[in-house]
Amino acid sequence: MYVQGFLIAVPEGNKEAYRALAAKAAEKFAEYGVIEIMEAWEEDVTDGKVTDFRKATQAKDGEKIVFSWMIWPDKATCEASHKRMEEDEFWTEGMEMPFDGMRMIWGGFSPIFTHGRD
Repeated sequence: MYVQGFLIAVPEGNKEAYRALAAKAAEKFAEYGVIEIMEAWEEDVTDGKVTDFRKATQAKDGEKIVFSWMIWPDKATCEASHKRMEEDEFWTEGMEMPFDGMRMIWGGFSPIFTHGRD
C-alpha cells in the first residue's frame, strides 16, 4: 500500500465545484489503479499557535481546508499514474481548478502502522 496525502485551501463558495472536480478526477484515477480516494471538507480546524492547516496552505479569509488522500496498491502504480497524467489530455481539456494549486501540499507515504484496514 502507498498513500498520497493532500492539503488544499478552497474558497468556501467553490465547495460544490471542488466536489464535482474530485468526482470527475476520481473516475480517471480509478483507471490508473487507485484503490481509494477520500476528500474531506473542513468542519473543525482550529488555529494553532505555531503551525496549523491554514498556515501550511496559506489559507485566506473565506477559504476552507480540504484534507484528502489517495491509496494506491504500491508506489510503482502511483508513479505510473503521474506519467499517464502527463500524457492524458483529460487533465488539460477544460480542466478549471476551483482553488489555487500553487498552495496545494502533497506527498507520498509508506504506511508503518494501520488499524482497521487489511
